Amino acid sequence: MDDAISAREFAASDGVGDWRVLGEGASAFFPTRSFAESARFVAAIGGIEGVEDHPPDVDLRHDGVTVSLITGSDDYRGMSHRDVEMARRVSAVARELGLAADPTAVQTMLLIPGAPDIKAIVPFWRAILGYEPRPDSPDEDLVDPHSRGTSFWFEAMEQPRPGGGGAIHLAVWVPIEQAEARVAAALAAGGHIVRDDFAPSWWTLADDAGNEADIATTSGRG
Repeated sequence: MDDAISAREFAASDGVGDWRVLGEGASAFFPTRSFAESARFVAAIGGIEGVEDHPPDVDLRHDGVTVSLITGSDDYRGMSHRDVEMARRVSAVARELGLAADPTAVQTMLLIPGAPDIKAIVPFWRAILGYEPRPDSPDEDLVDPHSRGTSFWFEAMEQPRPGGGGAIHLAVWVPIEQAEARVAAALAAGGHIVRDDFAPSWWTLADDAGNEADIATTSGRG
């Protein structure tokens, strides 16, 4: 895809300081003082020139608005120059309304079912969720066609659970500058490190019952 850029290139672009690239694109959170103020901001985003050509995903709440951007095609899902331009325009609208972003308030979550043979379980999850295969990785990822629910990334297990079983763990994507503090908080709350070989891309932690979760960032990823 000619317009594609990396997460690092997006972050290095001028005018995107409000935004952080997570697992499913770039996000920014703009705190507001009321539901009505949130609604006015969303209405203003709707008036941005070119917004229909590259519409963001918007989550409106009484205390703020989360705006997310990603570019998708049959062979690509990630950041692009179009996302940079739309991020700048959304931030400009926010400034006009007196809103300031809070980068510490963005995160996304990902569910990761594991199995010795992921092809054997993907159809079940597609049926139960009503999801669709992700166009650029249809054999291993499922996404909500309405961009509302958590994405599912399937992972082949090198060491199946006893009896050949699988396991589900989740990944919490956070801004790079927040990751180590989040790991430290989880350890202080009784968790332990399962593996950190791939840090700072991700740390795998577990609670006392053995349930696992990743703290993930875009650091070191393409």
